[in-house]
Amino acid sequence: MAGDDGLPSLGRVKLTDLIPSEGLPSDSYKLSVSTLSQSFAQYSAAVIQFPAADAALLRSSLDSARLYFQQREAYPSADMIHTNDSREWCKTSGYYADPQLWQETYDYRPGLTPIEPSNAMELPPGGLPDIFGLLGKAARGILDAMSYCLNLRSSPFTEILDNVPLRSREVSSSVLSVCCHARPSFHGAQHHNLTTQDDGQLMMFHDHDHQVDKSLISVVKSDKAGLHVRDFHGRWFLVDGDLGPQEAVVYPGLALYQATAGYVNPALHRTEIYNIPGNMYGRCSLVFKLMPKSMTCLSCSEMRAAGHGVEAQFQIPVPVDDFMQRSHPTDQLFNRNTFQSFSFPTAQDGSMKPLLRRRKNNTRCKPLPPSKRLRLEAQRVLKERVQDIADKKGIKLRFCNLKECENHIHALDSPCANIRMEIGWPQGVPFVHPHDLPNKAKIGFLEAYEPGWTATHDMDLSLTEPGQSSQQSANCN
Repeated sequence: MAGDDGLPSLGRVKLTDLIPSEGLPSDSYKLSVSTLSQSFAQYSAAVIQFPAADAALLRSSLDSARLYFQQREAYPSADMIHTNDSREWCKTSGYYADPQLWQETYDYRPGLTPIEPSNAMELPPGGLPDIFGLLGKAARGILDAMSYCLNLRSSPFTEILDNVPLRSREVSSSVLSVCCHARPSFHGAQHHNLTTQDDGQLMMFHDHDHQVDKSLISVVKSDKAGLHVRDFHGRWFLVDGDLGPQEAVVYPGLALYQATAGYVNPALHRTEIYNIPGNMYGRCSLVFKLMPKSMTCLSCSEMRAAGHGVEAQFQIPVPVDDFMQRSHPTDQLFNRNTFQSFSFPTAQDGSMKPLLRRRKNNTRCKPLPPSKRLRLEAQRVLKERVQDIADKKGIKLRFCNLKECENHIHALDSPCANIRMEIGWPQGVPFVHPHDLPNKAKIGFLEAYEPGWTATHDMDLSLTEPGQSSQQSANCN
């Protein structure tokens, strides 16, 4: 255990210290980033401290949430009972309940949730637009801090995040959930979820042993303790038992795990309720989830560009909407008992060189051979770019074998001549599937269909494959 009270020594950072500035990073920024990342590595969670004025706003919103749920009816109507439908992940808004988890939720989603209530007799929790902006800014700052730890460029996830502010008619992918667990007057609890401890206290955990958010970053502020997170060794810890009034818990989600090729583990968490009979309001919490946009893809290109090894399971970009609708059994994602901790020691000059060397030497995350990485890149671009052009023009792609097409290049009436011309196939590159091309031709293919590829993909490739000794070695830089 982390201490006599059973509470872990979570890293604590001030939100104001995570605000980056131009020029070299300050000592306070480097220390805060290092503390945050090491806490993520060991516990998959950390604590952030808000300024006093922001903390007062959070407390006021929690007070409003308690009153909101207390006024709700004991038996919600059938149309307000939702289970976790992944197909609706970016469309939830307003009040709904999940009796199986004894949980009620009010989702505030800008662009979809009306600012003015339609029913004057049922006012939503107060201050949600301000809380959304406050926690959203905090989550983005934490995401940028993790990017610094991984030696990525500034704001590398901008393309998959919502616009700030949202444009006309845009709906936020990120969501602020106001939650209430185990409200005594809410008749929907499944009492088989309740267990009695040796000290007589009642505790409740979800039917499933743990949950994992599909967010990039989640920020949680509750009015009572009860959030447990599983650490690197597989032990469960109460992470909000000793929080101060200005503090909140932050943890990474599955989307960040995917976007960083597994370098940042998602938090496995569960909610516990103490002393339910004497609890008048239940346990209320504000949960902000920073989510990627539904029409984008989770890609590890930024990790490759920074020199990190990317395993085969993360090589192909994953559409966000598919990722959110897919189930992710945690025992298949990684084994928490054997997964190597990714800590972030900071050198005196603020660089991450020791971190990168250690990660590259990790045999489990050994980079793919250069030839295989080049092949995967070429196949991805063929699928995304070339096939799209062919579909729009109604062209049915038919590839030659390499030997035939080397002769076709110089013939105007060859079987593939018209297709090559219509599709805009790069000059001098045989019209074959990318995995059949020599490395030099793969580079020509990528340069033609992936603008800026050589400038953004520092892959340190040695371009001589077995059996191609006649090919010259080159570098993609």
